[in-house]
Amino acid sequence: MSPTVSAAVVTSRIEAELIAGFLRDHDIRAAVAADDAGGQEPELQLQGVRVLVDSSDEDAARRLLAAVEAGTDPGD
Repeated sequence: MSPTVSAAVVTSRIEAELIAGFLRDHDIRAAVAADDAGGQEPELQLQGVRVLVDSSDEDAARRLLAAVEAGTDPGD
């Protein structure tokens, strides 16, 4: 297994989970990492919630997320 890298950093665990689910739907393993005391301190999420992927999947993940941001079909 290769090391993980941040594919995205957002300000809520919910948004991070949605992004991770989207990446998983496209066969990219993704995990969410937040320093929010296990959800007990949600205000700490404003410091950033990371969506992690294997470094070998970083380019594919960033392309998919860029396509969504641009409003284009990620399958194109």
